[in-house]
Amino acid sequence: MSDNEIKTGITRRSLLKSVGAFLVLNSLTGHRTFGGGAQQLRISACDWSIGKSSDPGAFDVAKEIGLEGIQVNLGNMQNNLHLRDKSRQQLYLDRSKQTGIEISSLAIAELNNVPYKEDPQTEIWVSDSIDVAKNLGVKVILLAFFHKNDLRGDEKGKLEVIRRLKTVAPKAERMGITLGIESYLSATELVDIIQKVGSNAIKVYYDFRNSADAGYDVIKEIKFLGKEAICELHMKENGFLLGKGTLDWKQISETLMEMGYVGDGWMQIEGATPKGADIVESYRYNLKFLKDIFNK
Repeated sequence: MSDNEIKTGITRRSLLKSVGAFLVLNSLTGHRTFGGGAQQLRISACDWSIGKSSDPGAFDVAKEIGLEGIQVNLGNMQNNLHLRDKSRQQLYLDRSKQTGIEISSLAIAELNNVPYKEDPQTEIWVSDSIDVAKNLGVKVILLAFFHKNDLRGDEKGKLEVIRRLKTVAPKAERMGITLGIESYLSATELVDIIQKVGSNAIKVYYDFRNSADAGYDVIKEIKFLGKEAICELHMKENGFLLGKGTLDWKQISETLMEMGYVGDGWMQIEGATPKGADIVESYRYNLKFLKDIFNK
């Protein structure tokens, strides 16, 4: 047992026990996990990373790249998180149908600027996003915990997030939607939050680059979490093409496959564009890179 496990009271055994309960609930609520399917992981991209944040033009760029889907941002303060508007949702659904590019998942990037751990209006945003996700036919919503919303060393903030997630989780469960926490927290800290919320609707949105930048061993972290605790993946190298940075993507892919990360889940390419490089060309490279290492 590591020092972190002793301090938090979390062990691999306790995690597996909790995950077992989650899987029972999954079978009842229809939540989608990575494991158990015949298909391999599907590859999408974040709309903000291809220059089209909260912009339906992202579908055309994604098609040009050759992606299967696009992760869409709910919006920002300036446009009142406009994807909450049903007419705009319909526009996205129409563009998805016209281009053949799926809406892979939803993200609330504005939480980085207006922190969920503090601002009352963000509770409304998260609740509304569940309705948006349902209307768009997606299963996962990314909740961003960076910049002003960073939870590292903020015990008060963590407690408030747990309280808020406990309030909104029943709605997410009823609607079959997963809320994914993306942050710089360690696997043990994330599991602690999930266990304290006590809902199968709360999981980890795992980003290998973020975890490595925070000083963690990404292989140990994802093995500790296990596939059942992770709802979706970000694949990125800040300022570099995939495979050109410091992450060992071959080991990452081998570990994910060993863990059973197949099925109908999504991995999203985020960033991974060198300064001054063409986005479409960069993303075509990144897409081929991922297909190659996952033998797709």
